Amino acid sequence: MIPYELDQGAGRGRRLGLIVLSTDETLEYEARQVIDGREVNLLHARIPANAHVTPADLAAMEGEMTSTAARLPAGLNAVGYGCTSGATVIGSDRVGELIRAAHPDVPVTDPARAVRAALKHLGVTRIALVSPYVDTVSAPVRALLAQDGIEVVAEASYGMSEDWSVARISEDSTRAAMLDTGRAGGVEAIFTSCTNLRTFGLIDDVEAALGLPVVSSNLALMWHVLRLGGIEDTEGWGPGRLFRNGEHR
Repeated sequence: MIPYELDQGAGRGRRLGLIVLSTDETLEYEARQVIDGREVNLLHARIPANAHVTPADLAAMEGEMTSTAARLPAGLNAVGYGCTSGATVIGSDRVGELIRAAHPDVPVTDPARAVRAALKHLGVTRIALVSPYVDTVSAPVRALLAQDGIEVVAEASYGMSEDWSVARISEDSTRAAMLDTGRAGGVEAIFTSCTNLRTFGLIDDVEAALGLPVVSSNLALMWHVLRLGGIEDTEGWGPGRLFRNGEHR
């Protein structure tokens, strides 16, 4: 037997878990852009999800949450569940409870929780909302934001009811929607909802064009899971004002 030593493993720093929908093709791609070259090991597990997106389909993930979380290795510093509308329907507290059944005492977040934390951090309460989904899915998101005193003063939606097409919405289409809603009177920030909607290539440009912060589901989720995992100095890790530490309105 040859001698060996043990260390902290890949990444050597923080160990973060990410639960990704089986239909999602964007979250992992954008998450890698945040942690590239950093001492962070981001470990993924896929949760079964129906590509046809309805509140009932989203709620069905509740029954898969603990078993999916259990496929992640032990010793994580934080876990993120990657579905804005799913977390809204199931409830962030319930999502945390189900994940901690497999990973006791580990901090848990999701886009619904993370976006509210991000908007509070940026000091904004009046937003433009860009969503890919039908209103039966978008309406609960608006209602959840309202509970935190966040008012949607302008909104645009692609009216989609299935997830496969969301990953293929062109960035030009999303840029146009962000610019259009962001120019509405009283808007203080733009929120693009859905982890499957590509936004990282647009955020800096749209912020520069409008002079307003832009928060996406993936941006907020990565920012929040890093903070919960013990990494608060994330200056420049991702695009936009959210990853420029201490910059508020």
